[in-house]
Amino acid sequence: MPFQKILVAIDGSSVGQKALETAIELPKLTRAELHALAVEGKPPAYAATIGEVDEVKREKDQFFGTIARLARDQARAEGVDLQIEVLPGHAAELIVGHAGGGGFLGRAARARARRRRRQRLPSLSWNHRQAPQPHALSASV
Repeated sequence: MPFQKILVAIDGSSVGQKALETAIELPKLTRAELHALAVEGKPPAYAATIGEVDEVKREKDQFFGTIARLARDQARAEGVDLQIEVLPGHAAELIVGHAGGGGFLGRAARARARRRRRQRLPSLSWNHRQAPQPHALSASV
C-alpha cells in the first residue's frame, strides 16, 4: 500500500534540509499528502525580565517562521503542496503524537509510538544565544 501521508520534522539544520528534500520527492511518486512539523522548545528559564522573554519569543517566531516559509517555497517550486505546523513543546512527544494522531501510522506503529512516548526521550532545546541560522535554500533570509 503506498504512502497516504508523509510527515517530516524540520528544524533549519542541514540534516533537516536533507530530510525535507527527500520528503518532497515522495509525494511525486505516491501522491501522498506532505506535512512538516517544526517544534519550538521552551523559553529559557534564566530570563531575568519579561522583556527578555518577549525578545526570545520574537526571535523564535522569526526563526521558525523563516524555516516554514523556506520549506513551503521549496516544496511549491517542486510542485508539491506542503502543510506546515510550528508547535511548542517536547520534540519527541509532538512528532510521535502528531504521527500517531494524524493517520500517518498503522495500528501496530501507533502502539510502538505510545510505548516510545512513555520513555520520555530528551527534548531538543532552543538556545537563543546560539540559534542556528535556517538553511538558506536558494533565497537569502
